[in-house]
Amino acid sequence: MSDAADAAAVAAARAAAEEESAFSHPPVDPDATVPYGDDPDQVIDFYAPRTEDTAADRLAPVVAVLHGGAWRAPYDRRHVSPFAAFLAGRGFAVASVEYRRGAGDAGGGDPVAGRWPDTLDDVAAALDALPALVRAHLPQADPRRIVLTGHSAGGHLALWAAARHLLPADAPWRTDRPAPLRGVVALAPIADFAIADKLEVCGGAAREFLGGDARFAERRPYADPALLLPTGIATTLVQGRCDLDVPQAVAESYADAAAKAGEVVGLTLLEDVGHFPLIDPAADACAVVAEEIAQLAW
Repeated sequence: MSDAADAAAVAAARAAAEEESAFSHPPVDPDATVPYGDDPDQVIDFYAPRTEDTAADRLAPVVAVLHGGAWRAPYDRRHVSPFAAFLAGRGFAVASVEYRRGAGDAGGGDPVAGRWPDTLDDVAAALDALPALVRAHLPQADPRRIVLTGHSAGGHLALWAAARHLLPADAPWRTDRPAPLRGVVALAPIADFAIADKLEVCGGAAREFLGGDARFAERRPYADPALLLPTGIATTLVQGRCDLDVPQAVAESYADAAAKAGEVVGLTLLEDVGHFPLIDPAADACAVVAEEIAQLAW
């Protein structure tokens, strides 16, 4: 076996071990699950802050979490519930958002990536409803202090949600002003669809999400965060240098696009870290993520 093959085998083994660790934690039940629509997937799990020093005069900031999974149906919010509980243990109030994802067979037995326009409909609706739902169901939390985070495909959705005021005028999700967010912390996000498509990230999920070859170019201006800049919202990307699922080139391309648009986007690159430690409470990288969120939240 060549040196390159040896290195690839080692990298693959490390990635598999990281994924196994992230998925080894039992799901953590939320304190409340609240609907924001009529579909079973249109719900938000709320986790109250677990620290004892959250008093009435110091309400906890809210972290809205958008899970990943290539926008595909088998991956739901349950796999990030340990991450949500970890953040609650750090003193944050947490809102873990579920949304409709792709079902059916995309070929080879894989489900389709995303449901157009349902996935984006849901993220927009959930975040629009979030402040009122926080006031009603999380009295320990401050709905004026929201940080949006998401992992992988959820990182894409977080960046997209923060850029709705930049969408084309005919986009149904467009808002007339920036979202009232303290900031965005996107974790290994699928942040640039052109680069993600070139690298065939998650089996070509970005192209699938937009409807395949016939719709990719037409729909990119409505969904690709790299085309929706500058947002005017504080944004940090956290990325493992050893990520085989969403390579760092994707995050770097988004940061470069932001710079060209006159906006500084933070990019935290973690050595010897792959895709899943960012949401794994057992990994040091997860603590780094919590610190990045705290810098924006407080």
